[in-house]
Amino acid sequence: MFGVTRDQINVVSMMGHEQDRRNLPLREVDSYWHALCGNGVIPSRSQVDPRGIEGALEFAFLAERIAPGMAKIRVAGSHLSDVMGMETSGMPLSSLFAPAARDMLSDALTRVFAEPAILRTGLLGEDGFGKPSLDGQLLLMPLRSDMGDVSRALGCLVTRGRIGRAPRRFLLDGMNIEPVFAGKAKFVRRSVSQQRDAIQEPRSSDTGAARQFNEPATPFVAAPPRRSRPELRIVVSNDD
Repeated sequence: MFGVTRDQINVVSMMGHEQDRRNLPLREVDSYWHALCGNGVIPSRSQVDPRGIEGALEFAFLAERIAPGMAKIRVAGSHLSDVMGMETSGMPLSSLFAPAARDMLSDALTRVFAEPAILRTGLLGEDGFGKPSLDGQLLLMPLRSDMGDVSRALGCLVTRGRIGRAPRRFLLDGMNIEPVFAGKAKFVRRSVSQQRDAIQEPRSSDTGAARQFNEPATPFVAAPPRRSRPELRIVVSNDD
């Protein structure tokens, strides 16, 4: 007689419990970020308190936009260092990903900072010698800098499986990008062409002179010219 035994039921239950346990850091970071949003405003980097995500610190990190479609890791938990086999602070976020995934990652990062949007994606570890099966999930949520522009992000990366030989790099699987202000009338979502024009403008993340990407798209109106005023001019003649 064929059927499901009690032992098999217990095994399935434990697998589900293990999956839930591994997803706890993602849920903790997600809930913390949404709690900081308040009245529909992107949280600032200075609002992020490590004590608020104490249970997820090992998997959490902060990233900074350094160019269109590019970000670097500013601070990272120990799990990212374990995955890469080295300290990841200061490294490009793209260094965690296989070359084949970097164009897709760049497009996603552009949207995270420009719309702004929340990125959720599955991860598949590259195969190779000494590299057993490894998968995971990545969560990336936008933050404002002290200057007010959306150029920071709070992230969380968890994996399932043995890391094996580091560094381990990932492919993207099942990406989902959710605009933060979708359906809110007070924010106007830029068209694709407007976004492309915006991200091609030179920006300086170090000086804080970058324009905010979360402002409504409005036509440029030139300021009226100032009225000219007569000026006292001194003329020197050397003929005498």
